[in-house]
Amino acid sequence: MKIAIVTETFLPSTDGIVTRLTACIRWLLQKGHDVRVIAPDLGVYEFEGAEIKGVPARTLPFYRSKQFALPHPLVKRYIEEYQPDIVHVVNPALIGFSGVRAAKKLHYPLLASYHTNVAKYLDYYHLSPFKGLIWWYFRKLHNQADLNLCTSKTVEEELNEHDFFNVHVWHRGVDTAMFHPDNDDAAVRNRLTAGRPQQKLLLYVGRLAPEKEIEKLKHVLDESDEFSLAIVGDGPHREALKQHFAGTKTVFTGFMHGQDLAKAYASADVFVFPSTTETLGLVILEAMASGLPIVAAKSGPTCEQIEDGKTGLLYDAQIEGDFTKTIRRFEDEMLRKRLAVNAREDIQELGWAKASEQLLTLYEELAGIHGESKTSTQSKQQLT
Repeated sequence: MKIAIVTETFLPSTDGIVTRLTACIRWLLQKGHDVRVIAPDLGVYEFEGAEIKGVPARTLPFYRSKQFALPHPLVKRYIEEYQPDIVHVVNPALIGFSGVRAAKKLHYPLLASYHTNVAKYLDYYHLSPFKGLIWWYFRKLHNQADLNLCTSKTVEEELNEHDFFNVHVWHRGVDTAMFHPDNDDAAVRNRLTAGRPQQKLLLYVGRLAPEKEIEKLKHVLDESDEFSLAIVGDGPHREALKQHFAGTKTVFTGFMHGQDLAKAYASADVFVFPSTTETLGLVILEAMASGLPIVAAKSGPTCEQIEDGKTGLLYDAQIEGDFTKTIRRFEDEMLRKRLAVNAREDIQELGWAKASEQLLTLYEELAGIHGESKTSTQSKQQLT
């Protein structure tokens, strides 16, 4: 197949969306399919044989730590030149608007995938009154697709409630070969604990933004001398977080990738995930694959991945102090070790093949249906 993927974010950016996309694209290429990526122009023009067509990118006033591509006629030109069998628009919003519009205008089958709950994020930026408008906009884009994918059953139910059409869950996946407990590294642990390797090391990995609620972790460090914290990632909230955690046992590493990131996971003791706004939280799966027990907010997506008391501990975000109380349960080393073993065992067979196979099946079905419809229309036109 010839597959055109239009995405708001791609390499060299790093997040759960990029991780999922690169894993599935790699699998598709290995199976002999042709993939072309249309993404913000960030200086990367090839990924393991897949061509990346760049669209001019710029920073936006409300998010200066990342570059975005606005709607642009280049998207239509790239799709038209490529003549794909299917167009997949990932998280349609800005450049994705052009992807949806081009696919419909050029009459290509269209799949859209939903990865970010922007409406929930608005609460953290004092923009709650615009939630209705945001839902209207994303519904309008997604409902032009022949099929919509999301990353959890909970999100599927929410999208259905907001009248999104034909929504299905895209299977979860994680690279269980890269993320493995055997990547434990004493030098990395020493760095992440700022020379205090005997401390229990809490690890956060992800975008540094207000909606991630990372500030909650300071209460743990204030209440207990047993923990150190490593924060891996970057984002618009980094400087504010550095000020917030000043004077605590906290290390900010910036972005980490590949084997360095795998070592960071495996060298920590507990993975902490305070956010209540995630649609999946791929970092949870990476941490579990690395043999880390999880502390996360009790929500639909986290309950789909974490068995409370077996692979991690879930806290109630509505109860003040419950996050700190839940993390401190890992002062019990026996509990931590038991949940760590269970976390790895729970997903050690997961991989990315199932999610990639599902995606290809959907591509083939949509392309086939679209082809039959096109042939039928042409036949009717010939008869008349």
